[in-house]
Amino acid sequence: MELAMMGYESDGQQKLFYNVNIEKRIPKDHILRKIKDKIDFNFIYTEVKDMYGYNGNESVPPPVILKMMLLLILYNVRSERELMQTIPLRMDWLWFLGYDIDSEIPNHSVLSKARKRWGTEAFKTFFERIVWQCVEAGLVAGEKLFIDSSLVDANASNNSVVDTGKLKRYLNKSYRQLENRLDELEDQKTTPVNRRHISTTDPDASVIRHGKGKSKLRYKTHRSVDPKKEVITATTMTPGSVDEGHLLGQMIETHEKNTQKTLDAVVADSLYGKIENYLLCQDLGLKPHIPSLEKSQKGSGRKKGIFPKEAFTYNPDPDTFSCPAGQTLKRRNYYKRRKHYEYKASRGTCARCGLKDQCTNAKDGRTLKRHVRQDDLDTMLKVASTREAKRNLKHRQHLSERSFAQSERYGYKRARWRRLWRVEIQDFLIAAIHNILILTKHPKDSAQSQANAQVEQLASARKSYKLFSWTPFAGKTSWVYLL
Repeated sequence: MELAMMGYESDGQQKLFYNVNIEKRIPKDHILRKIKDKIDFNFIYTEVKDMYGYNGNESVPPPVILKMMLLLILYNVRSERELMQTIPLRMDWLWFLGYDIDSEIPNHSVLSKARKRWGTEAFKTFFERIVWQCVEAGLVAGEKLFIDSSLVDANASNNSVVDTGKLKRYLNKSYRQLENRLDELEDQKTTPVNRRHISTTDPDASVIRHGKGKSKLRYKTHRSVDPKKEVITATTMTPGSVDEGHLLGQMIETHEKNTQKTLDAVVADSLYGKIENYLLCQDLGLKPHIPSLEKSQKGSGRKKGIFPKEAFTYNPDPDTFSCPAGQTLKRRNYYKRRKHYEYKASRGTCARCGLKDQCTNAKDGRTLKRHVRQDDLDTMLKVASTREAKRNLKHRQHLSERSFAQSERYGYKRARWRRLWRVEIQDFLIAAIHNILILTKHPKDSAQSQANAQVEQLASARKSYKLFSWTPFAGKTSWVYLL
């Protein structure tokens, strides 16, 4: 048997690259090749053209900057500096960006400068274009909307949080900026603790405690997912203290705007189960598959061990309630802001009642509230309790968890940058990448959707025709559609 001679590594300089075709070295099934084939990044030229001048140094082409930011999120690179250091080492990245092996890589600061120059609108447009591309590919059904939210850790330390009651010692520009930020927070649905504490590093973030964990500075991402292929149709970022229940109308409007489809049902958890949301669905003709927040809190806190509202009978004609003891609660007051009437028995009646301990803990006796649109509200609550609603809620639990779990690989759980508008950019990029990957996995759905549309069109046309049979040849019957 002839033995082969052992080879040794050379200590000398490697040969230079000549005539290297990077295009041929990228596999046909590479994810970046699929993205480049599917996505048109040149739209960004039109989107940001008014943000550049006509003199001075020539900038990095906007499509290249957008691709760099996509790489940053897609591969969850720790920093922009590391991204620029890695680009020359990755042949697939060079090809994706349109660079050659010896191309000069720009400084990492071009990305932060571009974000500041472009703002959030360019990235929002990018996300919306991807959603519409998914719609055209037949990946979005559009009839049902599954909504959920998740907390995002801010890029700021808890040590930066100060008590606003003691802000008088900050007699400088930073203090005035914080005061202005506090005025803005007054217009948002936030908890009292977040009106008192604010971060000097990132004043847009809110101090939030989730579960049994420690309080942290956080943001909150709100997302709507279409059930067909789990495309994200709408997303928005807010401070962590903002109540998601107040964003339902905005999410519905954004979904219909991005997909150009009409909703039939909205599916969300009990945090969205507020009176205003049920009435909103009533006005929009939607099915609210949302558990009632009031019912979910039944029997807890101060309500523990007392009769629920359902134990009282409403009498429409005299407009009163009858309690379990047979006493009458009459209408007393009207609260204009919350649009409900208050019903109450006399103080002495409740004091003498043998069921008082089971009915109320209040010294003035039991009170009940009835909304001015209670009949509409009752109708929506019945819809929220149907079997269809329960099935959708069960599906939503897995759908939402899966959607956010997939986004963890892109680092959505922690903000890369500070201030709300920058975190919004991160949110739009993550959602866009999520949808792009779905788009690359289902390239045949477009042809299928066109075929389905043709079938539906033919079926619709046939509704105006009548079916007749005729027998031109013995034993063979043909069917034709005639006017």
